[in-house]
Amino acid sequence: MHYRRLGKTGFDVSEIALGTWQVGGKWGAPFDDALAESILDAAIDRGVNFIDTADVYGDQMSEAAVGRVVRRRSEKVYVATKCGRRIRPHVDEGYTVAALRGFVEASLANSGLETLDLIQLHCPPPATYYRPEIFGLFDDLKAEGKVQNLGVSVEKVEEALKAIEYPNVTTIQIIFNLFRQRPAGLFFREAQARDIGVIVRVPLASGLLTGKFGKETTFAEGDHRHFNRDGAGFDKGETFAGIPYDVGLQAVNELQDVFPGETNLAQAALRWILDHPAVSTVIPGASRVEQIDSNLSASERAPLSEEQRAKIDAIYAARVKPLVHQLW
Repeated sequence: MHYRRLGKTGFDVSEIALGTWQVGGKWGAPFDDALAESILDAAIDRGVNFIDTADVYGDQMSEAAVGRVVRRRSEKVYVATKCGRRIRPHVDEGYTVAALRGFVEASLANSGLETLDLIQLHCPPPATYYRPEIFGLFDDLKAEGKVQNLGVSVEKVEEALKAIEYPNVTTIQIIFNLFRQRPAGLFFREAQARDIGVIVRVPLASGLLTGKFGKETTFAEGDHRHFNRDGAGFDKGETFAGIPYDVGLQAVNELQDVFPGETNLAQAALRWILDHPAVSTVIPGASRVEQIDSNLSASERAPLSEEQRAKIDAIYAARVKPLVHQLW
């Protein structure tokens, strides 16, 4: 395992980490505590020392499973969770100092941890980024020992750029993958200049970039890949990186020609992300232990060649960029 510094947190974290949105089973399926713990243990056994969760994943069950496993392990494992998405309706007016303090205290109780290594605002509404009192709350929580660092999970590059204007924001979690390349421009430059840790989520475009999906693939009713393609549940950019499914399949077919003989594109897609030095860690999910090994193998893979990167850029420019680049 290779480790990178997570910006001004000072944490050295595994460059491939673990996201736990679906750690207790497939999206839309009942949460399975035993499965979740087996996946978490497998990741830590293999050197993963950064785990990302949220209070809304599995209706708090993912966060609780992370806490149980981390508390009984001897290794130092950094836990990042998120708050804000339990606000209903999810609007700026719901973001109050009292509500967010309550969410942090609930996460501490749910996880059983004494302090949260990283608490992240969970894709707040655009107006919330312009309210200093919301960001200032986390200085108070840090002084109280309840949190160690503040980060923000964002939907858009513009939101990331606004968030890092606050001195106490140490990390940004953002979608970045072969189908969502815009963060590699201005945002990555500013992040490096300000020593911001960059956490990459949705690195495989909801599994589309594995190359294992086709026109006949179906998804369960409770799976966001079934109901959220047009943003019915939340920002549609979280599902297949925001591109139409059929366009994604066409682009994946062309990407497979860049990596002939590879039946699973996941390692190449993750390696492409790791080839960007601004990235601190990537948090692919896993719904079974074998996916942990598949994801971690990208860390040992050689960087992509200039020829491969040029072909990827051409596919992105022709197929994907006109549809997503300026939206997020």
